[in-house]
Amino acid sequence: MQVQPGMWEERWHPLREEWVIVAAHRQSRPWIGQTVQAKLPDIPAYDATCYLCPGNQRVSGAVNPVYSGIYVFDNDHPCVGELAPDPIVVAPPYQSRRANGIARVVCFSPQHHLTIAEMTATQVAHVVQTWQAQTYDLGQRPEVKHVLCFENKGEVVGVSNPHPHGQIYATNFVFKSIETEYVAGQRYQHETGRILMQDIIAAELLDGRRVLYEDEHTVAFVPYFARYAYEVYVVPKRPVAHFYALGDAETLSLARALQAVTVRFDNMWRMPFPYVMALHQGPTDGSAMPFYQAYIALHPPLRQPQLLKYLAGPEIGGGNFLSDTAPEQTAAALRAVSATEHYRQVTGDGK
Repeated sequence: MQVQPGMWEERWHPLREEWVIVAAHRQSRPWIGQTVQAKLPDIPAYDATCYLCPGNQRVSGAVNPVYSGIYVFDNDHPCVGELAPDPIVVAPPYQSRRANGIARVVCFSPQHHLTIAEMTATQVAHVVQTWQAQTYDLGQRPEVKHVLCFENKGEVVGVSNPHPHGQIYATNFVFKSIETEYVAGQRYQHETGRILMQDIIAAELLDGRRVLYEDEHTVAFVPYFARYAYEVYVVPKRPVAHFYALGDAETLSLARALQAVTVRFDNMWRMPFPYVMALHQGPTDGSAMPFYQAYIALHPPLRQPQLLKYLAGPEIGGGNFLSDTAPEQTAAALRAVSATEHYRQVTGDGK
């Protein structure tokens, strides 16, 4: 078997403090299993059956206002809530506690068919500003320890409603990924005197091959240690623990970077590109955390146009990711397409 040098190795993930197996020669292995159909549905600007469109009734019976911008409301089916019941007492070593917190839905646009990739930079900036305001306001509550903003996009990640929207979980605990990064960053600064994400940015800019966007304030790249094939980090250059600490110019820059990345996603295979996007921000306990730097992570589940990255023995059983692609190759594929002109706008397929 012929294997290209450097395409079969382990790479250290410094934020998660774990090894990622890069086995790029596996990308072309035979596959006779399930595939994903790249459907290009004709989505209208308004859907009378959509519970997120303006003026429509939701499952709870509440009626959405006829909103014209961004609309935020408390989730009708929250996973955490202020009315969560007290748990039943259990015997050690088991533990339980109230699923306390606040869950909200953020409609990015009143237009049912509009995705972040097809929004203007100003529209994306309004989404970022909503994340900033919600994080700050919810983080002020004494019972809230962390605020997680995220978007699930596409049916393959479990989203049945294409209306552009995300969610916010303000919880009485810090999510595990954030907790792991927090400890890793704290340890790294103690050992080196430097900020871990700043060194990651410097390494990516020095290499250059995986960088997808850069301006004065923001950089976006496929990380050297990517677990998913087209995983991308969008990072403000100035280290802040929460996005609400960014200035106006930095916020617009972040929006432009996010827009550029999602346009590249869609352009690569000329299809709506699914992903899970999460805002990594520090805890909201008010403590100083100069070692922690906020960033946005996008995790697309596809490794080929119709093939998902399945989590199996190594990931679920062993706890370490096995990547079937080399980050340099996937970054090159994204760099080869436009970051400014969406294919639907070029071909006239847009609504």
